[in-house]
Amino acid sequence: MPTVLKQLWRGPPDLMYAHSFLQCMQASVKVLHLLPSSAMAQDLVDLSSEYQFWLRKLSIWDQASTLETQQDTCVHLPQFQAFLSQMYEALKEMDSNTVIERFPTIGQLLAKICWNPFILAYERKLTTQELSISDPEPTRRKNHTKLSFTHGPGCLFCEFNESQKILIWCLCCLIKKEPLNSGESKLNSWIRSLLSHILSAFRFDVKEVGLFCQGLGYAPADYYPGLLKNMVSSLVSELRENHLNGFNTQRRMAPERVTSLSRVCVALVTLPDFEPLVEALLTYHGHEPQEVLWPGFFEAVNEAILLKKISLPTLAVVCLWLRHLPSLEKATLHLFEKLISSERNCLQRIECFIKDSLLPQAACHPAIFRIVDKMFRCALLETDGAPEVLVALQVFTQCFVEALEKENKQLKFALKTYFPYASTSLVMALLQNPKDIPQGLWHQPLKHISEMLRETVEGQTTRSHRGGFESWFLFIHFGGWADIVAEQLLMSEAEPPEALLWLLAFSSSPHDGSQQRAQTMVEVKVVLGRLVKLFRSPTLSGQDLQAAASESREADSRPLVCQQLIRLLLLSFLLWAPGGHSIAREVITFMAQTEDITHEIIGFLDQTLYRWDQLCIEAPRPRKVARDLLTELLAQVKHSPVDHVAAVQGRSGSPRPRDECHEFVQ
Repeated sequence: MPTVLKQLWRGPPDLMYAHSFLQCMQASVKVLHLLPSSAMAQDLVDLSSEYQFWLRKLSIWDQASTLETQQDTCVHLPQFQAFLSQMYEALKEMDSNTVIERFPTIGQLLAKICWNPFILAYERKLTTQELSISDPEPTRRKNHTKLSFTHGPGCLFCEFNESQKILIWCLCCLIKKEPLNSGESKLNSWIRSLLSHILSAFRFDVKEVGLFCQGLGYAPADYYPGLLKNMVSSLVSELRENHLNGFNTQRRMAPERVTSLSRVCVALVTLPDFEPLVEALLTYHGHEPQEVLWPGFFEAVNEAILLKKISLPTLAVVCLWLRHLPSLEKATLHLFEKLISSERNCLQRIECFIKDSLLPQAACHPAIFRIVDKMFRCALLETDGAPEVLVALQVFTQCFVEALEKENKQLKFALKTYFPYASTSLVMALLQNPKDIPQGLWHQPLKHISEMLRETVEGQTTRSHRGGFESWFLFIHFGGWADIVAEQLLMSEAEPPEALLWLLAFSSSPHDGSQQRAQTMVEVKVVLGRLVKLFRSPTLSGQDLQAAASESREADSRPLVCQQLIRLLLLSFLLWAPGGHSIAREVITFMAQTEDITHEIIGFLDQTLYRWDQLCIEAPRPRKVARDLLTELLAQVKHSPVDHVAAVQGRSGSPRPRDECHEFVQ
């Protein structure tokens, strides 16, 4: 697709984060700095020294409970919190094995912190029900340490201070996402017990909890997981009741508490025990005019979803992307990176990537669909209509339509909300699945689609570059119809319908004016007439087909669009004509003079086989020929690979290489 495609859509770029999107589309090399600098190494040495100092301090504080010890604890709390922050910054850059190797007694240190009420209670700002402990002569010190012990039901999470949050983050750094042995499983269980203790320490008196457990005959290892589960369940119920209570302010959870709850959950979103709470927060809808959930919570959950560290229902994911549009943009860019940066995926794998992203299912909501659709539009413009992007859009639309049919037997939203610039009758015609119409009648809906598009593009009142682009962009969403036009023209024994010729020319070159498109139709019609005469011929030679298509050196003067369309007709002829199978290799060898054309042919064969599977077309001989040719061409280009990202970024005016598909041709 030529560069002029960019000029067809002249509206302002209304993507929320177009700059980051373009950076993603144009990036071809990513550099990861994995080796720490000398400054970082020195920081680790200094941290190790501090680590030993605080470990000794914690042991002293743990063994004594005198007034002097308490005063010493309070005096050092600001410095200790600073150390804890530095510790977390170091831990989050390591995996759990490296953490244990660098700090063998890390578990001992964190456990001592968890059981020190002064550290857990420390915060810089005063809250309710304070207990102030200072040294005997506070006037001689500038810093007056404050400790806050908040009791009573409902205070969980809402009064979490900085020390508690950093401690939780440090503990989460030690958790093994996929424990490989019983030792690692026991470590995870032990960390969960510490997390349970932190989460429960200020909701219940710690000594009372211990006595209660002993009275029931439970060991802490048995009690804490159950307590955590019950606490999460209680919060989930409270959030759901909060939604049902509406304006009953006496029973509603305060917005500040919801905000604090989401903020604390940032470090916990990947823990399976907290998935119900994460889901409840995402689906929570209060009556506040502004968003009450912490922005970092959305970012953490979205990152966990993209990395497959958490599995949430589709409804919760939709709520996430509706409430936090940067997360939706990042999810779409993540999909684009997988589709474009991967090593030449076949269409079946592209379909798996797209469905796995949950974007088609989420796009059943019009707001999400239109944002994703605009990002595809931008991708097409920035890559000059690269076939990889075009095919990805078609597969995405196919998956979206399937999800829409599955979710909505009757549409919840009018079609106009998904395609606001198109007529409803045109969208309805394109939404028809060719599989639901007898193959012999496909020419009828194609003629109807062509007439509506032509009226829009060439009509006196609506003719404009933007109108042409919008019509083309809508049509190419539905690859099922766009790809069968050439086959219908070849198999028609009657005079080629002008409507189908126009549709073929328009879909290949939407920027052409009426006169230029008419000239393309004339040239294609001449070649098509010759091919139709040869279609039923029992004996064919490569020279016959070359003569019919005028594939000679003189034909190089044809416009690029005409050359591409004639190749498309020739390839369809080779697959469907009874005598085409015997000369297919000879003709394709003659056609594939350049690497670009070779990849164009590979793309055609890949897409044709995929479409036949989708439409359940029974064509044993054509299917076998297509598979054999695809296998041979893939083996041929395997020895001369082209950088995939560079190909997508654009060689203006020439076809882009299609995706290799090793699995598809087995």
